[in-house]
Amino acid sequence: MVSKGWCAVQAAYSHAIDRDIVFKLMLTLAGKMPARIEKNGDLLNALQAENSRLKRAVEELSILNEMAREIGSSHDSKAIMDKVIGRSLRAVDAKQGVITLVDSASEDARTLVRAMVTSSLQKEYHAEQSLVGWMLQNREPLLLNKPAEDRRFRGVRWDDSIKSILCVPLIVRSTLIGVLTVYNKKEAGGFTEEDQRLLTIIAAQSAQVLENARLFEEEKELLLMQEDVRLASKIQMELLPRSAPKISGYDIAGKSIPAKKVGGDYFDFMPVGEDRLAICLGDVSGKGLPASLLMANLQATIRGQILLEFPCKDCIQRSNNLLFECTDQEKFATLFLAILNTSENTLCYTNAGHNHPLLFSKGKDPVRLRAGGIPLGIFKHFVYQEDKIPIQKGDLLVIYSDGITEATDKRGKELGLDELISTARYHKESSAANIIEAITAEVDDHSGDAPQVDDITLVVVKREA
Repeated sequence: MVSKGWCAVQAAYSHAIDRDIVFKLMLTLAGKMPARIEKNGDLLNALQAENSRLKRAVEELSILNEMAREIGSSHDSKAIMDKVIGRSLRAVDAKQGVITLVDSASEDARTLVRAMVTSSLQKEYHAEQSLVGWMLQNREPLLLNKPAEDRRFRGVRWDDSIKSILCVPLIVRSTLIGVLTVYNKKEAGGFTEEDQRLLTIIAAQSAQVLENARLFEEEKELLLMQEDVRLASKIQMELLPRSAPKISGYDIAGKSIPAKKVGGDYFDFMPVGEDRLAICLGDVSGKGLPASLLMANLQATIRGQILLEFPCKDCIQRSNNLLFECTDQEKFATLFLAILNTSENTLCYTNAGHNHPLLFSKGKDPVRLRAGGIPLGIFKHFVYQEDKIPIQKGDLLVIYSDGITEATDKRGKELGLDELISTARYHKESSAANIIEAITAEVDDHSGDAPQVDDITLVVVKREA
């Protein structure tokens, strides 16, 4: 009778989680127990021990099922951690619990998230660094009922109020993603092997759920960041001239192609009075969002100086001082600034460390416009030079960024200045916009499948023949 009854209990335990069913079977079994077995103390003690074990097993299954229902549908990693810690405290009767999620791929296993839950008013413990270090090496449960006396942690100064520690790893696909730690068993004697086994099961059940929630949150942040970059790119493109200026006797065009969604290159056209046009092309150090922010700052600075109608060199010197004051030492910008006087047909310019623009005149080699000085933002109060040159009928001015001449193919070979000169000269009779398209097409042909690594920006100014 006993053997058959226990088989029924174990079958219920194996195939059902409803504690009421198991308890009813236990009561039924106890009611049919023969008198001769009740009188046998050893068998009765064994039965009571088995009853206690089964009761604990059912309670553990209940804890695990309730926790699974609570965390299974959540994508909030903080809420999941709080629930896991809360369930863990009740499961092993501990006073405080902590989950520390770590990036085990980094050299110092940096902490990504830390969550703490306490069942009583006490200070937070911060012993995870030592425990995480141990867990990275061993990746197995750790039970310390006398932490201060444990030789594995010699040299570690535990808080005097820490009497017992139970620590288990959170592992996903053989990778340690975190550590679950509980402190101070409420009952005397500290944590038991049963506590360790149960907490290990809780960690195994919750690790993948926690990792999924963390990855979900990272994906949300990435999507938000991508949307921010998209908006930044839209704003940056709106800062560039929407159309080229229409000036009698001149054909002008500009274009910028960022290497990423946003870039550090820009060009601008700014009317100065009735017969003058300011033209600039800049290249900020770096790429991406940081470069684009500095580019917007530089553009606003240059526009402010130009509107005050200072000479080119004064605009550059003032802009250099302002940029020096508001940027870090490693940040700088190259800039070509010119003022085209359409009544005199002259160009006054200053080149602050930028690629030398090319002036093509009929029957002559191209002239490189060099006058100026160093890039902006490197030294304060630098004195820049300027030059003034005539623009003859049929002349062609090509202003460009280094994303053109330094464009590389798969073998790392750069396009080079000679190829730019050759292309510009070959298409010299085309419109300014078509010359830009021809040069960018040459860059594409040269690069082939190699990725664009730098921003490409061009301004072309032609005086009609």
